[in-house]
Amino acid sequence: MKFFVGAQLPPVLKSWLLRQGHDCIHALDLPKKDSTPDSEIVAIVTKDERILISKDGDFLKLKLLTGNPQKLMVVTTGNIKNPELIASFEMNFHSALRLFKTFDIVELGNHFVWGRYRED
Repeated sequence: MKFFVGAQLPPVLKSWLLRQGHDCIHALDLPKKDSTPDSEIVAIVTKDERILISKDGDFLKLKLLTGNPQKLMVVTTGNIKNPELIASFEMNFHSALRLFKTFDIVELGNHFVWGRYRED
């Protein structure tokens, strides 16, 4: 699968996703790095058919209002250390991928994962 990791999440998450065999880019890979406007990020994610992984609530609002990005993983772990973030992904990521078969929004917390549709 193809992912885009938002600026609020560490590059170590990109590295972890790459090790899992996924195609992944991080906001810091872009020319404007973490100053890239949300609209440009959504355009990249849409064009490349990537799942956007973000902590930024603005992307959830945008998804609920416009339907874009097509697939969004919202990370709601709060402020945790990188090893704890990766542990949460290791525990919940496969369930999250299964949820994306049905839902277009998946929330990944410290000890849970759940999916929901964008309400039209």
